[in-house]
Amino acid sequence: MTLESATDEELLKAMGAQDVSALEVLFDRHHRVALAVANRVLRDPGRAEDVVQEAFLAVWRDAASFDRRRGRARSWLLTVVRHRAIDVTRGRGYSTPVTSLEELPVHPQAEDAWPEVSRNIDAEQLRKALQELPDEQRQAITEAYLDGYTNREIAERANVALGTIKGRIRLGMNKLRQIVIPDADRVAEETD
Repeated sequence: MTLESATDEELLKAMGAQDVSALEVLFDRHHRVALAVANRVLRDPGRAEDVVQEAFLAVWRDAASFDRRRGRARSWLLTVVRHRAIDVTRGRGYSTPVTSLEELPVHPQAEDAWPEVSRNIDAEQLRKALQELPDEQRQAITEAYLDGYTNREIAERANVALGTIKGRIRLGMNKLRQIVIPDADRVAEETD
């Protein structure tokens, strides 16, 4: 297996073993989308580049602690980028380095269904599932999870209360989970 043909998860495993080439491949594979996410949050290309660099360094430092049971490597990487960018907008900068992936708030709310949905769906299925949602929920989810906007930014863009956006996202994600994984509630009840 060559690194270029390795999955993102395999690259993280190699990075955990200090393989710098794996970091280079992961960076080449995802730096454009990572930059788009950071720039969407920051609206400053220079700062976005800094955030992406810091995020990839954080991923390098903590690659060995990645747990594929918690989600896909790409989703985790982009979550690191987004949270780093949000920290910068809140004036936190890079003063608090990430020491463990477990410390990252991958699931901002307990009922956040995005990790489960994204693990169990491909792009075409996601597009079709999103079309089944009411317009307001689809728009809020798209802006939050695909475009990288914060909930506050979405609320400002839609000229509605922040709580309304949070509600739309929560309801929409629950509907997406039911569309993608029809037995999700039954499975959750059985495992509780």
